[in-house]
Amino acid sequence: MIGGQSMYDTLAIHLPGSVRQMLNRTSEEMSRDLRLYAALMLFRLGKLSSGAAAEMCGIPRPMFLDLCAEYDIPVSQMTVEDLRRELADE
Repeated sequence: MIGGQSMYDTLAIHLPGSVRQMLNRTSEEMSRDLRLYAALMLFRLGKLSSGAAAEMCGIPRPMFLDLCAEYDIPVSQMTVEDLRRELADE
């Protein structure tokens, strides 16, 4: 808490109970999953840094980067050509 205020906001998402049942997840698991998926998407879109996205998930940054790899989300915007140029300059 900073200055008596929570550092987190609470958002409510209303989903049909059938969705949770189809996925066979508890409410807590769904909350964690949706927070992860939102963080991954916001990172992918360049709206959050990997550190901010990891914080959103409540996990260490290296673990978040591992999850990015698991979900095929690039962690660098550098192209192969950018990398070649950078290596050639060294």
